[in-house]
Formats: sequence, C-alpha cells, structure tokens
Amino acid sequence: MSALQSTIEALRLAAVAADRVKATDIVAFDVTGPIAITDAMLIATASSERQVLAVAEEVEKELYTKGGKLEPLSREGLDEARWVLLDYGDFVIHIMHEEERQYYDLERLWQDCPAIDLELPQPAENASAAQ
Repeated sequence: MSALQSTIEALRLAAVAADRVKATDIVAFDVTGPIAITDAMLIATASSERQVLAVAEEVEKELYTKGGKLEPLSREGLDEARWVLLDYGDFVIHIMHEEERQYYDLERLWQDCPAIDLELPQPAENASAAQ
C-alpha cells in the first residue's frame, strides 16, 4: 500500500470514528500545497466541548486499534476543548466546536485545497429514510 493510500485509509478510519460520536461536517483535504506541514487534514465539527473531546478520544482509539497502533506525535487543545489537533505526521486530525469554525484562520486555506473522497458508507438510518 502506498503512503498516500495508507494516509487515506487512516483518514477513513478517523472519519468513521468521528461519525460514530455524531460529529458533523467531516471532510478531508489534501493540504500538501498551501500548508506544507503535512500531507492531509481531516476536519470534524462538534456541537459542544464535551463532544469535541469525545470525537478526539474516539478517533485516537480507532486509529490505534484498527490503524496499526497509530498514535499522534502531538496533541493540542485538550485543555480548553474548543478544538483539538491530533498530529500524526503524515496527516492531521482537527476537531473543533462549531462556534469556533467561522473564526478559525486555516479555514480560508481549506477552501483552496482539493477534498479527499473518503468513500464512506451511508448510515443505515439515512438509507432507510431516503426510501
């Protein structure tokens, strides 16, 4: 598996974990050009400080148990819980409170980055509601 494929698979696991604890606006970007500090970034939004921490915990657990014991090189923001940044080297997971999103400076950069299609399965309740 190529390094890019490994990164995308890890982001897919993180997105599934974030979705499991009801994160919203889960999206991944290729940030190699504009940011150049990592290859990819996954952004998940949460509706409360408690949910920010729950998403971060679930993502870490998923990447450790199903991602080949991946652990972040660093963690930031855990004290305030308005946002959490998990740096895995090749990719970064950023979880933020929905009220912080409009003020977050990096969002301007994300808009210029290509999105990564994680090809996540649709939740069962959404599929049954569509029928």
